[in-house]
Amino acid sequence: MTALVVQRIRLRWTSRDAAAATVRGRLPLGYALPPLPTDGIAVHEVLLDEATGYRPVEQLRTGPAAARDAGLWVEWHDGTALVDRLPGNASFPVRRTGTRLFSLAPGQLCRWRANFRFTGCQCAARWWFEQWTVHVAHAPARPDLFHDAAWARDRDDRVHLYGGPRPGRR
Repeated sequence: MTALVVQRIRLRWTSRDAAAATVRGRLPLGYALPPLPTDGIAVHEVLLDEATGYRPVEQLRTGPAAARDAGLWVEWHDGTALVDRLPGNASFPVRRTGTRLFSLAPGQLCRWRANFRFTGCQCAARWWFEQWTVHVAHAPARPDLFHDAAWARDRDDRVHLYGGPRPGRR
């Protein structure tokens, strides 16, 4: 079987002021991988939540269900990993259908960046924001796999979460 390594780093916050944005901008968006299986799908989740002082909380999961829990659908076709983004439950941007993110040949590494605004249930609405940095490798795991990576594809789907176009984008 072939190895597919996913690292999803989620940065979560509620503050919208400039000082809080400065703190978020200084947080690392790459982490060393823990020991992972040598084949199959392995997902390394890292959550940095403002509510806990951005202390990294790491979780390791394996198998196709782990990819789905990370918002990804993975299929294999002739040794190539087809990675799609599943529809999510974000309030903004709303995506009701899946989207093809990458087709990874053996040895390729890709990165996907996106951000979202979420709300709780209507009975107790609570807003929060998340920025995802998702690294995907069709390669055996090693601790520094994503450090200084040469991305075969680097997809940036970040939007301006507070209204208007994202700075630097037309």
